[in-house]
Parts: sequence; structure tokens; C-alpha cells
Amino acid sequence: MAEDKDLIYQELLVLRCQRGDRDALQELVVTWERRLFYFLRRLGNEEQDAWDLLQQTWLKVLRGISTLRDPRQLAPWLYCIARNTAISHGQMRSLHREKLEELPPPSDTEDDPGPRNFDGVEQIHFGLLQLALPHREVLTLYFLESMTIEQIAQVLEVPHGTVKSRLYYAKRALRNILTKEDQRDNEA
Repeated sequence: MAEDKDLIYQELLVLRCQRGDRDALQELVVTWERRLFYFLRRLGNEEQDAWDLLQQTWLKVLRGISTLRDPRQLAPWLYCIARNTAISHGQMRSLHREKLEELPPPSDTEDDPGPRNFDGVEQIHFGLLQLALPHREVLTLYFLESMTIEQIAQVLEVPHGTVKSRLYYAKRALRNILTKEDQRDNEA
């Protein structure tokens, strides 16, 4: 029920923004600034770069809000703009240079140990920074932004199957990184 309320609120907010309501534009920024900053921060290395990209993202959002045809697609639309802003400003050069090997889709028979209990947020952030950018993106959008596979595919501009594959291998890679860190901590 709360999720439905949020969707309706976002739709109304978009419609108000499209009509030029300045208060609605300010509300949009306040509502989404932290989440978009966090996403942009995961894409680059420097905090100041993320702030600069966020400002450029907001300029593009404000100029383009009238082109958003389906207000229910606000979240993917915002993240797509943020990601494209980062790409166009060279923050994600490694994304284009760093090709993920085409991995076969996960088989149904492979064991998935399931979710782990992590000691702290710092450990997760450390692990995320060790991942290839495509894996970092998909994990951030799926787990931290609670986007669906379809929404992530829209943001990343890749097929659904690619999102599922990246998500599977990203979880596996993160789990391996965190396991190695646990082992190092236990040896120390």
C-alpha cells in the first residue's frame, strides 16, 4: 500500500514539474538527490566528481522533464540521465574499455549459498569498489535502489537477460571478495 502511495506521489510530482511548478521541482531534487548522488558516487572514484555530475544531471532533468511521457518511469529515467551524464563526462571510461567476458547464463543446478550476514556497511562498500563497474552498477540498482530487472535493463540499456547474468555474477564476485576479506581478518 505504501509503495502505491509513493508511485502516485511521484506521478503527481512529475506532472506538477511538467507544468512548471517550482515547488515541485525543488521537491523532486530533495526527494532524489541523495539516491542519485549515491549512485553516481558508486560509478566514480572521487566524491567531488559525483557532486559535479549530480549538478549536471539535475540540469538535464530540469530541461527534459517535459519529455517524460510516463511519470511512473521517473526512477529509471532519472538513473538513465545520471548514468549517461557520467558516461559523457568520462567518469565511466573503464565501462567501455573493461569488457566483461561473455559468461554463460547460470545453470539451475549451481549452488547459491544465499544471502550472507555482513558485519557492516563498510565491508559491503569495500567489496563494491573491488567489482567491475558493470557489476557495481547492477548491484547498486537492484539491492540499494530496489529496481526491477526491467527497470535496470532500461537504465543500463541492455537486454533483461544481460541484467540477470550480470546480477548473478556480481553477487558471486561480491561474495568471493567478502569471503576473502573475512579470511584475512580471521588470520590477522
